Amino acid sequence: MSAFTAVDVIRAKRDGGVLSDGQIDWVVDAYTKGLVADEQMSALAMAILLRGMTGPEIARWTAAMIASGERLDLSPVSRPTVDKHSTGGVGDKITLPLTPLVAACGAAVPQLSGRGLGHTGGTLDKLESIPGWRAALTNDEFIAQLRDVGAVICAAGDGLAPADRKLYALRDVTGTVEAIPL
Repeated sequence: MSAFTAVDVIRAKRDGGVLSDGQIDWVVDAYTKGLVADEQMSALAMAILLRGMTGPEIARWTAAMIASGERLDLSPVSRPTVDKHSTGGVGDKITLPLTPLVAACGAAVPQLSGRGLGHTGGTLDKLESIPGWRAALTNDEFIAQLRDVGAVICAAGDGLAPADRKLYALRDVTGTVEAIPL
């Protein structure tokens, strides 16, 4: 039997409390495994949107999301690796021009992008309108392109952070994309 319940975690955040490491680890893992329902995670996401998270909560949430799946080893890439992460918005004004620009300057940009996100669609939705372009790459293809070209924009593979993929889709339909801590 778990020491936590989804309702208790939701109430804690709804009431302005700070989630413990154990609560965060449990809820992310349980949601990934389907033990926490979408409705419950929607309520938690809204509570986080409205109440926020502390720095330590955000760090632990991030670690729990990463721990939900496999990690991609970027050590075969000899260039310095940098990240560009979006907090959302309309238009893909940054990813598409910035990724190749940074790669041209010698850094490697492993850009995992998403779908959906409102009326304009996500980066992947736009790129998939180009004949022959595909979002799904194997880990080997991902590393090869990053090593050879210096940039890759694609969808995360099935094993990479499944909690993030699941929560990202849920946030898109629940009005919680704007929750910066998530």
